[in-house]
Amino acid sequence: MSFDLASVLSLLIPVLVAAAAGGFLAGLFGIGGGAIYVPILYQTFEALGVDHAVTMHLAIGSSIAIIVPTSVRSLVAHWRKDAVDWRLLREWLVAVPLGTVAGVVFATYASSEALRGIFAVLATILGLKMLFGRVPYVLAQDLPGLAGRSAAGFGIGLFSALMGIGGGVLNNTFMTLFNRPMIQAVATSAGVGALISIPGLAAYVVGGWADPLLPPYSLGFVSLLAVAVVTPGSILTVPAGAALAHRLSRRQLEIGFGCFLLLVAGRFVYSLL
Repeated sequence: MSFDLASVLSLLIPVLVAAAAGGFLAGLFGIGGGAIYVPILYQTFEALGVDHAVTMHLAIGSSIAIIVPTSVRSLVAHWRKDAVDWRLLREWLVAVPLGTVAGVVFATYASSEALRGIFAVLATILGLKMLFGRVPYVLAQDLPGLAGRSAAGFGIGLFSALMGIGGGVLNNTFMTLFNRPMIQAVATSAGVGALISIPGLAAYVVGGWADPLLPPYSLGFVSLLAVAVVTPGSILTVPAGAALAHRLSRRQLEIGFGCFLLLVAGRFVYSLL
């Protein structure tokens, strides 16, 4: 198939807006912005006439690719403020990437409908979490032992790869449930995003390699065109989000983001009916 240039240009503005919002949220919440990128890219690929069987795979894989630079830049921004839990990140050097690859393998063989269903369920859970805010209790006064931390890291990588997200919301919940300060959880989540996105990018490229249904300018399940458009806009807004995370309350933005996730979940559920 070939892209119609007029159609591509007409979709640039919403994609660029999503890029800027995703980058800002990457710095603010320690997330990779994938919860915004995936639905926007899915709708974009559908509008461009990409084969329905691969639009969700392509959206998730492209989102993971976009998260690589935003996560790295967000990590550097928080590193300079000395808020990152480097010990936890070192312990997750194997568990998180392993979970990510497992998620990509599952996604590669799953149908577009299955991926939309999974995204809808997880987006609903995360959206409700954002609306309710921080859980008002803790499970323990510190993180669990190495086995428990490794299992959590594997799960974060697995579910993040299936959604095309950087794992920030999942890691924030995990760390705060074990009495870690929110700002440390946010800063560390930027590193988790790097541990997810780098192996996830490689796995989605391999998983979709030579698929005949993919549109032009695709490298496996990664759209080079989408990455080229979205990445610059998202990178530019990361520092602003990271700066705000260290100064202001995020409650209103959490509520807004939670509502967005629930709307996205509803959109995907509707597409399955």
